Amino acid sequence: MELNLVMAIVNRDRRETFENICKNMKLPMTLTMLCQGTATMEHLSLYGLVPTEKALVSTVADGDTTQRLMRAAKLRMFIDIPGNGIMLSVPIKSVGGGRTMAYLTDNKSPSGGKPKMEFTHELIYVILNEGHSDEVMHAARSAGATGGTVMVGKGTGSKETGQFLGISLASEKDVVLIVSEAAKKADIMKAIVEQAGTQTPAGAICFSLPVTQVAGLRQVEPEEQTAEE
Repeated sequence: MELNLVMAIVNRDRRETFENICKNMKLPMTLTMLCQGTATMEHLSLYGLVPTEKALVSTVADGDTTQRLMRAAKLRMFIDIPGNGIMLSVPIKSVGGGRTMAYLTDNKSPSGGKPKMEFTHELIYVILNEGHSDEVMHAARSAGATGGTVMVGKGTGSKETGQFLGISLASEKDVVLIVSEAAKKADIMKAIVEQAGTQTPAGAICFSLPVTQVAGLRQVEPEEQTAEE
């Protein structure tokens, strides 16, 4: 049995296209959240640009439907071509109750078998104090990250003091999502913890999730890497 959380990060003016793909496939739940890209301010100033407004569109699909969703996004949105967004699937380990399972699968038995346990990419999930995403991304890039996406949230900690290990639990938060090659994940997380962790104003904490499929990431060719070095 395979069930995935499928996410697409695209420019906001393209979100309806992905939402319509999900609707046409009769997927029961589609959630859209607004976010921003993480291009450096130096890069934006150089070209006279503004931060890119993004949308994170997510849905739940079984193994076969995940494959169809990926194919449809590639055909209609060219999601596999760098610059048109990123799409990824994260395996769901468990679901809370039979009714929830029936709702998410439209009363059908999920297909696709067990997900592969070898992951070439992982999703790094960083929670940090509001306004410090640049510090987190600077740390992540120093360890090989190529980019990320920022969302706004709010902490709802139950500690009476509102502080735990220097982290404010009930305050405005940013969430940074970074899709990383599995081999680089540990170094990126270590850099974030050391350069923007709980001992800094960013107060970042992070964890990672496995990614079974990904599309839209630019692959650096060996000759390009040599030239950059």
